[in-house]
Amino acid sequence: MSERDPQGHPYIPNSVPAVRKAMLDAIGAASVEDFYADIPDTIRLKRPLDLPAPLRSEAELTRHVEGLLGRNTSTKQLLSFLGAGCYQHHVPAVVDEIVNRSEFLTAYAGEPYEDHGRFQALWEYQSLMAELLDVEVVNVPVYDGFQATATALRMAARATGRTRLVVAGAVDPDKLSKVADYVRPDLELVVVPATGPVDLDAVRAAVAGGATAAVYAEAPSYTGLVDPALPALGELAHAAGALYVVGCNPVSLGVLAPPASYGADIACGDIQPLGIHMSYGGGNAGFIATRDDERLVAEYPSRLFGLVPTSVEGEYGFGDVAYERTSFARREEGNEWVGTAAALHGIAAGVYLSLMGPHGMREIGETILAHTAYAKRRLADVPGVEIPQADAVHFADFPVRFTNRTAARVADGLLRHGILGATPLADPHEALFCVTEVHTRADIDRLADTLKETAQ
Repeated sequence: MSERDPQGHPYIPNSVPAVRKAMLDAIGAASVEDFYADIPDTIRLKRPLDLPAPLRSEAELTRHVEGLLGRNTSTKQLLSFLGAGCYQHHVPAVVDEIVNRSEFLTAYAGEPYEDHGRFQALWEYQSLMAELLDVEVVNVPVYDGFQATATALRMAARATGRTRLVVAGAVDPDKLSKVADYVRPDLELVVVPATGPVDLDAVRAAVAGGATAAVYAEAPSYTGLVDPALPALGELAHAAGALYVVGCNPVSLGVLAPPASYGADIACGDIQPLGIHMSYGGGNAGFIATRDDERLVAEYPSRLFGLVPTSVEGEYGFGDVAYERTSFARREEGNEWVGTAAALHGIAAGVYLSLMGPHGMREIGETILAHTAYAKRRLADVPGVEIPQADAVHFADFPVRFTNRTAARVADGLLRHGILGATPLADPHEALFCVTEVHTRADIDRLADTLKETAQ
């Protein structure tokens, strides 16, 4: 767009020079450059970006983008045993059919903002998640599970007025990095790591002193471990006057107890396993869940939709609950600023849960547990392969140790055979593998047979 162009850009609102000038005049600015006056001159680029020439046609753009996408290799082309937070699950066709309807597949948050059909769909999602998690309150999905975790911990800090957060057990390093960035300005993050079950004595020492706002643990952990110490962690937290926050994989809750049943005050996580495609590593959305405790509900920064009666007898509507606590209402005085949501993924998860039902969720959980146990047994028989915590219960993810080669070399060898696997861990000889309901015993046997060649 040029100032000499009286038409402006066809796709950018308010880009006509006369309109831009009127807007600048209204706020007393001479030019757009005035908005960047606070940026130091020493870090300004002072030249155009080094970009290729623009593509002049839709056909050229389509070819260019498809060429970029074609450089990716998906899990439809290779046999994948990758997990570690982004999981390959079967997505029923009805989920895609519903979320691609024009009523839901809209820009950003959905338009118009007061759309009662969309509100009802998200209320249904919240209700289904609440039943799965055995709580009463679940938020409209936030950006991803990382954000949900960081926000859940900030909620605990606001509710308790304390400043220390204790993280117990194995947590995704990327998630831990995001949480650390999010809480750094005013909260202290103490990590009590573990490769196996959590060291309760170390956690007890970490929460001593009366400053701990929350103890955070995961079920299952980053390495897939279902830690029998989870209830004891809740008791430690509560004894120290702290809240207990548990991150969980929601697809496991057909066979594993929900966090609320063993003392969690706040549950959080990512709904990607619930009918959401991996989508080049994306497809994430975060949930936060609590009891109907006014103290905790007041600390939710994100939207909550509720069911309310209308002026017509027997007719109900759907709308925001306690809207005044959100940054939409309080702006800069809100608990946290809520930006991009992932409401469409919430609708997808709602469709998935309604389709699966309690029996379906139990069946998928049992299948994943059985496949995980079978994979651990088969891989343990491979020369050069060891399974840490072999007798423990793992769900989907499980660690593997290679005695003769690094995990990176093993991963390269698997890839040459058309298999994706071996997410690296801190120890260069250890990696995570993952199985879900989409895998068959033949798939696992192929992995084991291939490892006989690549792990030696």
